[in-house]
Amino acid sequence: MIVRILGEGQYRIPDDRVPAVQEVDKNLEKAVDAGDETAFAEALGRLVTTIRDLGEPLPVEELVPSDAVVPDADTTLAEAQSLLSDEGLIPD
Repeated sequence: MIVRILGEGQYRIPDDRVPAVQEVDKNLEKAVDAGDETAFAEALGRLVTTIRDLGEPLPVEELVPSDAVVPDADTTLAEAQSLLSDEGLIPD
């Protein structure tokens, strides 16, 4: 899976690590559904960190289609709501 962090770049997430990223995304989705800005900020920070930790950054010159787009860690709840689908940010 290829995930783009807006303003940062793309990461390749190995198939065996995608479920761990999706689990963090579920927490983010719960925070959005609850309208909890604090929980959202914490969950988004964890999601971005998890993607960085479990993924491999793609070289800047290697542009491939992204399977998911994640806002940067400074994004507000209101801004992120426009990016969310029924599956959160990371598709199942």
